[in-house]
Amino acid sequence: MPFCRAPSSRHPIVKWAQRSDKVYVTVDLPDAKDVKLQLEPDGRFNFSAHKDEIPYEVDLDLFDKVNVEESKYNIGVRNIVYVIKKAEKKWWDRLIKQEGKPPVFVKVDWDKWVDEEEENERAGMDFDDMDFSKLDMVGDDFDMDDSKEEEEEIETKEEDRQKEAGETAAPVAEEAKA
Repeated sequence: MPFCRAPSSRHPIVKWAQRSDKVYVTVDLPDAKDVKLQLEPDGRFNFSAHKDEIPYEVDLDLFDKVNVEESKYNIGVRNIVYVIKKAEKKWWDRLIKQEGKPPVFVKVDWDKWVDEEEENERAGMDFDDMDFSKLDMVGDDFDMDDSKEEEEEIETKEEDRQKEAGETAAPVAEEAKA
């Protein structure tokens, strides 16, 4: 039986989605250690990390050029998200230059996916880059139970007012008949 050597590194799952001006690349690798990311203007994307002493690597030639200075990433506990700014605002046909079937570890991120037509409809409603923690939210202690109680109280008062108006209107109507 021939000796089989384990591969020197593995590929984590890489999910992607796009808008006309950016690409979302999410590397699913919970508890990644020693994360190294490199992005080059020509579209070269490199990722490496370790998990449980096992090395993981991704090396992709993205479909087109990117703006490295305006791109940003976040290394989280569950995954690494890179928001890559495209050099030119246009929709890409695919994530990588290579035509044909993409590598098995590259998948579409359906949670972030938006079609070209949908992006135009949602223009002005993109809150991806907004930091809501910096907003001064008035009424942040809003309680739905209080709201329902207030609504029921208003409805009860309205019903009472209508009953009173109906009762006083009825005798007036009877007097008119007599």
